[in-house]
Amino acid sequence: MPTPSASGSTDSPSPSPSRATGTPDRERSDLLQTLAKHRGLLRRTVRGLSDEEARSCPTASQLCLGGIIRHVSLTESSWMTFIEVGPGAMKPADENSYRDHAAGFRMDEDQTLDGLLDRYAEVARRTDALVASLPSLDADHPLPVAPWFEPGARWSARRVLLHLIAETSQHAGHADIIRESIDGAKTMG
Repeated sequence: MPTPSASGSTDSPSPSPSRATGTPDRERSDLLQTLAKHRGLLRRTVRGLSDEEARSCPTASQLCLGGIIRHVSLTESSWMTFIEVGPGAMKPADENSYRDHAAGFRMDEDQTLDGLLDRYAEVARRTDALVASLPSLDADHPLPVAPWFEPGARWSARRVLLHLIAETSQHAGHADIIRESIDGAKTMG
């Protein structure tokens, strides 16, 4: 709890400083903490599973837990590259990109859950470092041409982070249902 200072004002923990300005940047800190929370929920969902369990599809869906980890890792990495270089980071919307997207939801036989989690941790570290180094969350790029993006739209680094939070939390919910289907364990319920 904040404590009153001698002047009567309330001291509270200061947010992490922005690397670019040296001033507090509560928004940046809040966004990264929220993303970390949802990453943590997703990681907790797969705790204690074997590779075989992580690869299984126990519901009517084709989703598996390892595939979800793989997908969010690929997605977050792609969006961080978008923040750095713009729409060229994204593949064109064609048959190959649809096929690659679908494959990103699978856990291949040669992949391990530990390996997927290690890669996800690497991606998270890159995201955190990149966001901390950005001069501004307002920096934006045009979105690539794709049927799921509004024509001519631009996304700022802030908008990308909000999208990643939504994506990660949505898939953490999917993962919770799949985990419960495997062994009755619940992460969020």
